[in-house]
Amino acid sequence: GHRDFIKNMITGTSQADCAVLIVAAGTGEFEAGISKNGQTREHALLAFTLGVRQLIVGVNKMDSTEPPYSESRFEEIKKEVSSYIKKIGYNPAAVVFVPIS
Repeated sequence: GHRDFIKNMITGTSQADCAVLIVAAGTGEFEAGISKNGQTREHALLAFTLGVRQLIVGVNKMDSTEPPYSESRFEEIKKEVSSYIKKIGYNPAAVVFVPIS
């Protein structure tokens, strides 16, 4: 989501039981989101901090990977996101990753 809507995200998340974290698979997009100040990290951390313990990760824009729908890119993203969410308190084994476009 856009940074201007973070307040709305916090309001909604504080009442949620489950969160769907959308991660862009495009080259550069994923890396920006998972970077130290990236929104992927920020949103996952906010969800956990606000008490959301169930997480689904949608790996979006799989059609824009090289080659399109690259399984290795999906697995790379899954590994990196799993590593981060484990650090903040989620159990990666209980998180479903779904490739979407």
